[in-house]
Amino acid sequence: MKIIFMGTPEFSVPILKALNAQHEIIAVYCQPPRPAGRGKADRASPVQICAEALGLPVFHPVSLRDAEAQQAFAGLKADLAVVVAYGLILPQAVLDQPRLGCLNIHASLLPRWRGAAPIHRAIMAGDVETGVCIMQMEAGLDTGPVLACEATTIGVEETTADLHDRLSLIGSTLICATIDLLPLTAVPQSEQGVTYANKIDKAEARVVWSKPAAEVDRQIRGLSPFPGAWCEINGERIKLLRSRVAEGAGVAGQVLDGLRIACGDGAVEITLAQREGKRPMSAADFLNGLKMPDMLG
Repeated sequence: MKIIFMGTPEFSVPILKALNAQHEIIAVYCQPPRPAGRGKADRASPVQICAEALGLPVFHPVSLRDAEAQQAFAGLKADLAVVVAYGLILPQAVLDQPRLGCLNIHASLLPRWRGAAPIHRAIMAGDVETGVCIMQMEAGLDTGPVLACEATTIGVEETTADLHDRLSLIGSTLICATIDLLPLTAVPQSEQGVTYANKIDKAEARVVWSKPAAEVDRQIRGLSPFPGAWCEINGERIKLLRSRVAEGAGVAGQVLDGLRIACGDGAVEITLAQREGKRPMSAADFLNGLKMPDMLG
Protein backbone atom coordinates (compact mmCIF):
# COMPACT_ATOMS: atom_id res chain seq x y z
CA MET A 1 0.00 0.00 0.00
CA LYS A 2 1.28 3.49 -0.89
CA ILE A 3 1.25 5.62 2.23
CA ILE A 4 1.97 9.26 2.98
CA PHE A 5 3.23 9.62 6.55
CA MET A 6 2.63 12.90 8.38
CA GLY A 7 4.25 13.46 11.77
CA THR A 8 6.92 15.51 13.48
CA PRO A 9 8.04 14.66 17.07
CA GLU A 10 9.74 11.68 18.66
CA PHE A 11 6.37 10.06 19.39
CA SER A 12 5.87 9.58 15.63
CA VAL A 13 9.23 7.92 14.91
CA PRO A 14 8.50 4.31 16.00
CA ILE A 15 5.27 4.47 14.01
CA LEU A 16 7.08 5.62 10.86
CA LYS A 17 9.60 2.80 11.25
CA ALA A 18 6.87 0.18 11.71
CA LEU A 19 4.94 1.36 8.66
CA ASN A 20 8.07 1.55 6.53
CA ALA A 21 8.85 -2.08 7.35
CA GLN A 22 5.50 -3.25 5.97
CA HIS A 23 4.39 -0.72 3.35
CA GLU A 24 5.65 1.68 0.70
CA ILE A 25 6.10 5.14 2.22
CA ILE A 26 5.97 7.43 -0.79
CA ALA A 27 6.40 10.69 1.16
CA VAL A 28 6.98 11.96 4.67
CA TYR A 29 5.47 15.28 5.73
CA CYS A 30 6.78 16.99 8.88
CA GLN A 31 7.31 20.43 10.35
CA PRO A 32 10.28 22.35 8.88
CA PRO A 33 13.56 22.66 10.80
CA ARG A 34 13.32 25.16 13.64
CA PRO A 35 15.89 27.09 15.71
CA ALA A 36 16.88 25.07 18.77
CA GLY A 37 19.63 24.82 21.36
CA ARG A 38 21.86 27.53 22.70
CA GLY A 39 23.10 28.54 19.28
CA LYS A 40 19.54 28.67 17.89
CA ALA A 41 20.67 26.87 14.74
CA ASP A 42 17.94 25.23 12.66
CA ARG A 43 17.37 21.67 13.81
CA ALA A 44 15.45 19.03 11.86
CA SER A 45 12.59 17.26 13.61
CA PRO A 46 12.96 13.67 14.84
CA VAL A 47 10.71 12.45 12.01
CA GLN A 48 12.78 14.24 9.35
CA ILE A 49 15.99 12.76 10.75
CA CYS A 50 14.45 9.28 10.76
CA ALA A 51 12.95 9.62 7.27
CA GLU A 52 16.22 10.78 5.74
CA ALA A 53 18.06 7.89 7.41
CA LEU A 54 15.53 5.53 5.81
CA GLY A 55 16.01 7.19 2.42
CA LEU A 56 12.45 8.53 2.28
CA PRO A 57 11.47 11.78 0.52
CA VAL A 58 10.66 14.57 3.00
CA PHE A 59 8.33 17.54 2.57
CA HIS A 60 7.74 20.32 5.08
CA PRO A 61 5.34 22.92 3.70
CA VAL A 62 4.55 25.84 5.98
CA SER A 63 0.84 25.37 5.20
CA LEU A 64 -1.41 22.92 3.35
CA ARG A 65 -4.02 25.55 2.57
CA ASP A 66 -2.52 26.93 -0.63
CA ALA A 67 -3.26 25.40 -4.02
CA GLU A 68 0.35 24.53 -4.81
CA ALA A 69 0.81 22.45 -1.65
CA GLN A 70 -2.51 20.70 -2.22
CA GLN A 71 -1.63 19.88 -5.83
CA ALA A 72 1.71 18.44 -4.74
CA PHE A 73 -0.06 16.27 -2.17
CA ALA A 74 -2.64 15.09 -4.69
CA GLY A 75 0.08 14.31 -7.23
CA LEU A 76 1.48 11.63 -4.94
CA LYS A 77 -1.66 9.51 -5.58
CA ALA A 78 -1.49 7.82 -2.20
CA ASP A 79 -3.72 4.98 -1.08
CA LEU A 80 -3.68 6.27 2.49
CA ALA A 81 -2.24 9.01 4.69
CA VAL A 82 -1.27 8.24 8.29
CA VAL A 83 -1.12 11.27 10.56
CA VAL A 84 0.36 11.33 14.06
CA ALA A 85 1.31 14.55 15.87
CA TYR A 86 1.96 16.36 12.59
CA GLY A 87 1.34 19.92 13.73
CA LEU A 88 -0.65 21.33 10.81
CA ILE A 89 -4.38 21.32 10.20
CA LEU A 90 -5.35 19.26 7.17
CA PRO A 91 -7.98 21.05 5.06
CA GLN A 92 -10.76 19.06 3.45
CA ALA A 93 -9.05 19.22 0.06
CA VAL A 94 -6.13 17.25 1.55
CA LEU A 95 -8.29 14.87 3.59
CA ASP A 96 -10.16 13.87 0.44
CA GLN A 97 -7.11 13.00 -1.67
CA PRO A 98 -5.89 9.54 -0.56
CA ARG A 99 -8.02 6.67 -1.86
CA LEU A 100 -8.69 5.39 1.67
CA GLY A 101 -8.62 8.77 3.35
CA CYS A 102 -6.44 9.93 6.25
CA LEU A 103 -6.04 7.99 9.49
CA ASN A 104 -4.94 9.70 12.68
CA ILE A 105 -3.21 7.95 15.58
CA HIS A 106 -4.36 9.70 18.76
CA ALA A 107 -2.93 9.00 22.23
CA SER A 108 -6.15 8.84 24.24
CA LEU A 109 -9.41 6.92 24.48
CA LEU A 110 -11.57 9.22 22.40
CA PRO A 111 -13.71 11.21 22.96
CA ARG A 112 -11.74 11.81 26.17
CA TRP A 113 -8.77 14.14 25.71
CA ARG A 114 -9.20 15.44 22.22
CA GLY A 115 -6.54 18.02 21.42
CA ALA A 116 -2.88 18.82 21.89
CA ALA A 117 -1.69 17.24 25.16
CA PRO A 118 -3.65 14.04 25.85
CA ILE A 119 -0.83 12.19 27.64
CA HIS A 120 -0.04 15.03 30.04
CA ARG A 121 -3.71 15.66 30.78
CA ALA A 122 -4.57 12.02 31.43
CA ILE A 123 -1.89 11.75 34.13
CA MET A 124 -2.62 15.17 35.63
CA ALA A 125 -6.34 14.34 35.86
CA GLY A 126 -5.65 11.06 37.66
CA ASP A 127 -7.04 8.80 34.91
CA VAL A 128 -6.45 5.14 35.68
CA GLU A 129 -6.26 4.19 32.01
CA THR A 130 -5.66 5.70 28.61
CA GLY A 131 -4.82 4.25 25.22
CA VAL A 132 -4.53 4.79 21.48
CA CYS A 133 -7.28 5.29 18.94
CA ILE A 134 -7.05 5.02 15.16
CA MET A 135 -9.46 7.62 13.81
CA GLN A 136 -10.73 8.40 10.33
CA MET A 137 -9.92 12.08 10.02
CA GLU A 138 -12.47 14.77 9.31
CA ALA A 139 -12.42 18.56 9.53
CA GLY A 140 -13.17 18.77 13.28
CA LEU A 141 -10.58 18.56 16.07
CA ASP A 142 -10.20 14.83 16.77
CA THR A 143 -13.92 14.29 16.10
CA GLY A 144 -13.72 11.58 13.44
CA PRO A 145 -15.10 8.04 13.77
CA VAL A 146 -12.83 5.41 15.32
CA LEU A 147 -11.63 2.29 13.49
CA ALA A 148 -9.60 0.68 16.28
CA CYS A 149 -8.71 1.30 19.91
CA GLU A 150 -6.41 -0.22 22.53
CA ALA A 151 -6.49 0.68 26.22
CA THR A 152 -3.68 0.50 28.77
CA THR A 153 -3.45 1.11 32.52
CA ILE A 154 -1.52 4.17 33.71
CA GLY A 155 1.06 3.17 36.34
CA VAL A 156 0.89 4.88 39.73
CA GLU A 157 4.43 6.25 39.32
CA GLU A 158 4.39 6.63 35.54
CA THR A 159 5.47 9.95 34.02
CA THR A 160 4.43 11.51 30.75
CA ALA A 161 7.80 10.41 29.31
CA ASP A 162 7.15 6.79 30.32
CA LEU A 163 3.60 6.74 29.01
CA HIS A 164 4.61 8.59 25.82
CA ASP A 165 7.01 5.80 24.89
CA ARG A 166 4.52 3.01 25.67
CA LEU A 167 1.70 4.61 23.70
CA SER A 168 3.97 5.20 20.72
CA LEU A 169 4.76 1.47 20.58
CA ILE A 170 1.09 0.57 21.04
CA GLY A 171 0.25 2.93 18.18
CA SER A 172 2.88 1.31 15.97
CA THR A 173 1.34 -2.13 16.36
CA LEU A 174 -2.26 -0.94 16.21
CA ILE A 175 -1.93 1.08 12.99
CA CYS A 176 -0.24 -1.81 11.16
CA ALA A 177 -2.97 -4.22 12.28
CA THR A 178 -5.68 -1.74 11.30
CA ILE A 179 -4.27 -1.17 7.82
CA ASP A 180 -4.15 -4.92 7.23
CA LEU A 181 -7.92 -5.07 7.87
CA LEU A 182 -8.97 -2.12 5.68
CA PRO A 183 -11.62 -1.30 4.67
CA LEU A 184 -13.20 -1.22 8.13
CA THR A 185 -16.43 0.26 9.43
CA ALA A 186 -15.61 3.25 11.64
CA VAL A 187 -17.65 3.82 14.80
CA PRO A 188 -18.78 7.42 15.48
CA GLN A 189 -17.49 8.89 18.72
CA SER A 190 -19.91 9.23 21.61
CA GLU A 191 -21.29 12.68 22.33
CA GLN A 192 -20.85 11.91 26.04
CA GLY A 193 -17.58 12.24 27.93
CA VAL A 194 -15.89 14.70 25.57
CA THR A 195 -12.89 16.47 27.14
CA TYR A 196 -10.17 18.64 25.65
CA ALA A 197 -6.46 18.31 26.34
CA ASN A 198 -5.38 21.93 26.16
CA LYS A 199 -1.77 22.69 25.34
CA ILE A 200 0.44 22.75 28.43
CA ASP A 201 1.13 26.26 29.72
CA LYS A 202 4.39 26.84 31.60
CA ALA A 203 2.36 28.79 34.16
CA GLU A 204 0.96 25.42 35.30
CA ALA A 205 4.39 24.14 36.30
CA ARG A 206 5.03 25.74 39.71
CA VAL A 207 4.16 23.37 42.55
CA VAL A 208 1.70 24.65 45.15
CA TRP A 209 2.30 22.57 48.24
CA SER A 210 -1.05 23.47 49.80
CA LYS A 211 -2.77 21.24 47.24
CA PRO A 212 -3.49 17.58 48.14
CA ALA A 213 -0.53 15.22 47.80
CA ALA A 214 -2.24 13.18 45.07
CA GLU A 215 -2.71 16.29 42.94
CA VAL A 216 0.88 17.47 43.45
CA ASP A 217 2.17 14.00 42.56
CA ARG A 218 0.11 13.93 39.36
CA GLN A 219 1.34 17.41 38.42
CA ILE A 220 4.98 16.37 38.83
CA ARG A 221 4.59 13.16 36.85
CA GLY A 222 2.33 14.70 34.23
CA LEU A 223 4.73 17.55 33.46
CA SER A 224 7.84 15.35 33.33
CA PRO A 225 10.08 15.87 31.47
CA PHE A 226 8.64 19.01 29.83
CA PRO A 227 8.08 21.67 30.92
CA GLY A 228 8.88 20.13 34.29
CA ALA A 229 7.09 20.96 37.53
CA TRP A 230 9.29 23.11 39.77
CA CYS A 231 9.76 24.68 43.15
CA GLU A 232 12.42 26.87 44.73
CA ILE A 233 14.96 25.46 47.15
CA ASN A 234 17.34 27.97 48.71
CA GLY A 235 16.39 30.47 46.01
CA GLU A 236 17.21 28.06 43.16
CA ARG A 237 14.57 26.79 40.74
CA ILE A 238 14.53 22.99 40.94
CA LYS A 239 12.74 20.76 38.45
CA LEU A 240 10.86 17.88 40.02
CA LEU A 241 10.74 14.96 37.57
CA ARG A 242 9.58 11.87 39.48
CA SER A 243 7.55 11.46 42.63
CA ARG A 244 5.21 9.26 44.62
CA VAL A 245 2.57 9.83 47.25
CA ALA A 246 4.15 9.14 50.64
CA GLU A 247 3.15 8.73 54.26
CA GLY A 248 3.41 11.72 56.54
CA ALA A 249 1.75 15.03 57.28
CA GLY A 250 2.69 18.53 58.30
CA VAL A 251 2.34 22.16 57.36
CA ALA A 252 2.11 22.53 53.57
CA GLY A 253 5.64 22.83 52.19
CA GLN A 254 7.32 21.43 55.30
CA VAL A 255 10.35 19.25 54.58
CA LEU A 256 9.62 16.11 56.60
CA ASP A 257 12.90 14.41 55.71
CA GLY A 258 15.08 14.14 52.63
CA LEU A 259 12.83 15.08 49.71
CA ARG A 260 9.57 14.09 51.41
CA ILE A 261 7.42 17.20 51.49
CA ALA A 262 4.16 17.79 53.33
CA CYS A 263 1.23 18.92 51.21
CA GLY A 264 -2.21 20.28 52.04
CA ASP A 265 -3.29 16.69 52.55
CA GLY A 266 -0.60 14.01 52.97
CA ALA A 267 2.93 14.15 51.56
CA VAL A 268 4.89 13.64 48.37
CA GLU A 269 8.32 12.08 48.03
CA ILE A 270 10.48 13.43 45.19
CA THR A 271 12.56 10.64 43.65
CA LEU A 272 14.16 12.49 40.72
CA ALA A 273 15.09 16.18 40.63
CA GLN A 274 17.22 18.50 38.53
CA ARG A 275 19.19 21.57 39.57
CA GLU A 276 19.73 24.41 37.11
CA GLY A 277 22.37 23.47 34.54
CA LYS A 278 22.73 19.94 35.94
CA ARG A 279 21.55 16.49 34.91
CA PRO A 280 18.55 14.85 36.61
CA MET A 281 19.59 13.22 39.89
CA SER A 282 18.14 10.68 42.28
CA ALA A 283 17.04 12.02 45.65
CA ALA A 284 20.18 10.67 47.33
CA ASP A 285 22.51 12.33 44.81
CA PHE A 286 20.50 15.55 44.87
CA LEU A 287 20.75 15.81 48.66
CA ASN A 288 24.48 15.09 48.74
CA GLY A 289 26.12 18.25 50.06
CA LEU A 290 22.86 20.25 49.96
CA LYS A 291 21.34 21.66 53.14
CA MET A 292 17.58 21.51 52.79
CA PRO A 293 15.49 24.28 54.34
CA ASP A 294 12.74 23.47 56.83
CA MET A 295 10.04 24.81 54.51
CA LEU A 296 9.49 25.15 50.79
CA GLY A 297 7.46 28.06 49.43
